[in-house]
Amino acid sequence: MIFLAGFAPFQPSPGLALWSLIIFILFWLLMAKYAFKPMMDGLKKRESSISDALAQAQTAREEMANLKAENEKILAEAREERAKMIKEAKDTSTSIVNDAKNKAKDEAQRIMTSAKLEIENDRNSALTQVKNQVGMMATNIAEKILKKELAGGAEHTTYVNKLVDEINLN
Repeated sequence: MIFLAGFAPFQPSPGLALWSLIIFILFWLLMAKYAFKPMMDGLKKRESSISDALAQAQTAREEMANLKAENEKILAEAREERAKMIKEAKDTSTSIVNDAKNKAKDEAQRIMTSAKLEIENDRNSALTQVKNQVGMMATNIAEKILKKELAGGAEHTTYVNKLVDEINLN
């Protein structure tokens, strides 16, 4: 077993080491030209696309913040407009109610005035009818009294003729 004690699986000789170094340098140069450069370009492209995406995301955040502020402004304006419309509607309804009340008061006053005038006219008409009836009754009574009084005497006949003549002259 002594023979195996001096055994080494890799015992490089100086020629093998030189050729290995030359092949490694050639392999490294070929890799640098054809593999490392495209990998570096790909990494740079990826880095630039990531930074562009981050910039776009930042821009999108800013735009979203601007849109949110604008939406809040629009909502505030809409609330203000709604409050103004509600106030105008209340004012209009109050105005309409007040106008209706005033018209109703005016109409009631007109009806009351018309009713008072009609009552006054009816009262005057009734008084006139009563006076006419009283006059007719007085005339009938006077006629009956005069017929009774004048039926008997010539003196009364001459007095009545005298009164008739005075009435005709006036």
